[in-house]
Amino acid sequence: MKGICMSAPHRLAAWMAALAALAGGGLAASCVKVNMSYPDAYVGPARAERAPPTGAALPGAKPGPGETPAAPAVPPGPEAPKPPAPEKKLEPVKISVREAIVTALANNQSLVVQRLNPAITQTAEVVAASLFDPAVTAGLSRTRDVAQSRGGNASMGQTVTGTVGVGQRLPTGTTIGVDASTTASHGSFSGDDFFTSRLGLSVTQSLLQGYGMDVNLASLRQARLDTLATEYQLRGFAELLVAQVEETYWDYTLAQRQIEIYTQSLQLAERQLQETEERIRIGKLAEIERAASEAEVALRREELINAHSTLTTTRLQLLRLLNPKVADPWSRDVTVETLPAVPEVKLEDIESHVRLAMRVRPDLNEARLRVSRGDLEIIKTRNGLLPVLDLFMTFGKSGYAGVFGESLGRVDQRGYDLTMGVSLEYSPLNRGAKALNSRSMLNRQQAVEAVGNLAQLAEVDVRTAYVEVNRAKEQVGATAVTRRLQEEKVRAETEKFRIGKSTTLLVAQAQRDLLASQINEVKAVVAHLKALVEFFRLEGSLLERRGIEAPGREPVELTKTAQ
Repeated sequence: MKGICMSAPHRLAAWMAALAALAGGGLAASCVKVNMSYPDAYVGPARAERAPPTGAALPGAKPGPGETPAAPAVPPGPEAPKPPAPEKKLEPVKISVREAIVTALANNQSLVVQRLNPAITQTAEVVAASLFDPAVTAGLSRTRDVAQSRGGNASMGQTVTGTVGVGQRLPTGTTIGVDASTTASHGSFSGDDFFTSRLGLSVTQSLLQGYGMDVNLASLRQARLDTLATEYQLRGFAELLVAQVEETYWDYTLAQRQIEIYTQSLQLAERQLQETEERIRIGKLAEIERAASEAEVALRREELINAHSTLTTTRLQLLRLLNPKVADPWSRDVTVETLPAVPEVKLEDIESHVRLAMRVRPDLNEARLRVSRGDLEIIKTRNGLLPVLDLFMTFGKSGYAGVFGESLGRVDQRGYDLTMGVSLEYSPLNRGAKALNSRSMLNRQQAVEAVGNLAQLAEVDVRTAYVEVNRAKEQVGATAVTRRLQEEKVRAETEKFRIGKSTTLLVAQAQRDLLASQINEVKAVVAHLKALVEFFRLEGSLLERRGIEAPGREPVELTKTAQ
């Protein structure tokens, strides 16, 4: 039912009664709006007759003298739905550029994944070191034999042997073992048991293949280099993350500023359209001039829509990098507290920055570690070219008795055994070992060349970024001058338009040029900030300049053989 306003006194009572019947009571108002929603067909229990309100005529009763017929009673309809409660707006994420960096380093999901790599790789060190762990051995065997003599008599013997020992391989190529054993023998002829207990020491020393700590510790040292390499990888990833956070932060501030500029430009274009329409109305401009102003307004709205879309996507990218620990982060706005401005940064000469990059860039240091790892691989493969020549010695003391306990007590007597010797194993062709050694040397050469190539690329990156920083800095001043001149041009063109010396199209073109200059000025400042961030990242000093500590800080020097 639509809103109703009545002023005739004699009709007011009737409408009030009708509305009272609808609402179940009297409504004392002169203007009332009632919004009821009725279904097409009522579904539910039968409607009961309701008593008429006080002062209302009964059903079928005739109105008295001077009374206005009452409106028929209307059964109550379904209760009007309550309006939904307004959604509580989430607090925006307020953050400065430094806080953004700290938040990303603490919460970024990709960095959380990368942080696990050093710990995972370090497990290989434990595996390599476990080769020198002591090992305990134990064994139990039983032997039964049956023999027949020339006279046809059969004899049967039974022997049970138990052994326990411990052995360890040393990094020098020495293997040491200590063992104890007991043998119990039973013969069918004598029917007696006989026990032999022995304590023994064994030493085996590699004389050619496997000799020395260099070759035996090569795998462990390689595993440590791999762990160190992952630390440099983590440092490089952290630098990239910090750079992405800063650059996205400045892109977000740029998107916000673009919306402000486009909004102001749209308002200016709308005022220009109003002025154009007014001048057309009074006959000072032709009707055709409206098209240019309307087109300019439509263009500004289109650019504003795109700017809002850019702001939204950049906000999502920034939130993805920050990963703030708040409820429903994707629905929150981001309020930046650091506005883009040209920083006071004075760069040194380019050669100083190149030398710094050669020392501290994580990717270069990681590549140098790969060369050192290749040197260790050559040590291992050269060891495979040597024959196996081992010197071994075993010494033992034994005790004999008919009882187990007595055999142990007699170990310290004069009975002993001593074995010494040399074993040799040699493959005349040894083609597999030669191929492995050749491959390791080629891989080392390739790694050295890769370091040189990477150093050259790094130098080009630093020099190119240095040029970009200077260009962006100069561009800031140039765009500011252009923007000021475009403002003067718009003012001049607008004044000429008002005195009839210009056209709507020329004014729109001047406004468009001013808009472009305003956008370019903000873009130049942001581009300068991003160029500095990228330059410091390529130089390898970004974390240090931001006061962030991370592993992989120390430079790696190539060994003389790798040079």
